[in-house]
Amino acid sequence: MQTSSFIGAVDIMSTQTATERPILHGGRREAMREAYPAAPQPWIDLSTGINPIPYPIPTLPAECFTRLPDPEAATRLESIAAAAYHVSDAAMVAAAPGTQILIELLARLLPQQRIAILGPTYAEHQAAWARGGGSVDLIPDLDDLPAASSLVLCNPNNPDGRIIPPARLRALADHLAARGGLLVIDEAFADLADRATSMAATLPHPAIVILRSFGKTYGLAGVRLGFALADAPRAAAIRTALGPWAVSGPAIAIGTIALADPAWLAATQHRLTHAAATLDRLLTDAGMTIIGGTPLYRLAATATAPDWHDRLARAGIMTRRFDDHPSWLRFGLPADHTAWARLAAALSGNRPPLANHPDQ
Repeated sequence: MQTSSFIGAVDIMSTQTATERPILHGGRREAMREAYPAAPQPWIDLSTGINPIPYPIPTLPAECFTRLPDPEAATRLESIAAAAYHVSDAAMVAAAPGTQILIELLARLLPQQRIAILGPTYAEHQAAWARGGGSVDLIPDLDDLPAASSLVLCNPNNPDGRIIPPARLRALADHLAARGGLLVIDEAFADLADRATSMAATLPHPAIVILRSFGKTYGLAGVRLGFALADAPRAAAIRTALGPWAVSGPAIAIGTIALADPAWLAATQHRLTHAAATLDRLLTDAGMTIIGGTPLYRLAATATAPDWHDRLARAGIMTRRFDDHPSWLRFGLPADHTAWARLAAALSGNRPPLANHPDQ
């Protein structure tokens, strides 16, 4: 059985508002099992941009689970995060239970009358600022920036991996600061990019707020850990708005160890870069065109993307489709040799026929 209503749901910009339909994200294995009950098990989830080989979780003391986290432990985590992200002062770092809650919080804590969002990109930004009461303009290019009070963008971008040079971001931030606005930069995928990609070292800046994700690079999305980077007063306001014990004891313990392990991060960057190149070759050999991505995912284009999505799902492989760009498919990285072999087998052979989709 095939249910196109699910497989076409994506997390990029839509012309519909959050109140018209929910945003469905990747990783929804139960829904895919219902849609494709005959697919082989276990499912291979390539629908998210999460590292398939996670940071090794250390043995945690029982008190991480039985006691409320000490404020000093959270402060220590923020200091380690400041060093990892090259922020000059730990007072400019606010830890949170994932970046998603920060996206929601910023729209309420720092309301803006008019917000431009550079898309297509992660759709929760649009939804959150719209719920916060702002007027949202979706723009395809920075040259189209309207007279907005603030700008939101992802750098590197999801799903195409586009990177905006730091010099241009600094000029935009200065421009927005002059009108009392904000530049919100979602750096969820910046850990594996060139260090110069991040704007963290430019802090403090009166207009810049940066979001950093822990779970994607470290493959521990369920830990729910993220950070807001901003000037000290703004970071303090975010910390206060989140309230006490915002980050769980296990998340503090794991984050404190992992973020202080640059050797693991360097080895991971090397491994993922080579894995992404291997994935590019597989997709290209299958007749797809690589149009972007990061070391954690690749964005491919093909006229028969819906057929490929269905074919791969029937092989027990989840990918990401995009309603607004029906020729796009996004692929995360397989976790091991078995997953790579299944993907290669599913991609080999005859390509799905274009005739199945006369509307394209």
